[in-house]
Amino acid sequence: MSDKKLQFKITTPEREVYNDQIDQVTIPTREGEITVLPEHIPLLAVLVPGELKIVKDKEENLMAVAGGFIEVLHDKVTILADSAELAEEINEERAEEARQRALALQKEKRYDAEEFAVLATKIQREFARLKVARKRKS
Repeated sequence: MSDKKLQFKITTPEREVYNDQIDQVTIPTREGEITVLPEHIPLLAVLVPGELKIVKDKEENLMAVAGGFIEVLHDKVTILADSAELAEEINEERAEEARQRALALQKEKRYDAEEFAVLATKIQREFARLKVARKRKS
């Protein structure tokens, strides 16, 4: 791996979740998953619910993220996320309960397009949290 590093920062409205020099980051975007390495071309993208993977000194760290914006510069990646949790912060039981509640709400009644989109995003977010928590366990 190269000696070059990326400055990576992810922030939510509540807190700064991560800020460090890393080797690479894999991010879920509306266009698909992208991996950013040092000297990546500049890019703006939309963050979608999913698993974010940080690699630093050959060690992988997982994070569940949902919604927001990504800015990639030559040596820096900044993410403003609606939510972001490191794998070790996720309680698998609570994430599963939240996913089940969201699925139950989805079946309860008919929704207009906006309500349905909000609920679908919540389900995707909880699924991402579960995926990250379960990967951490294994």
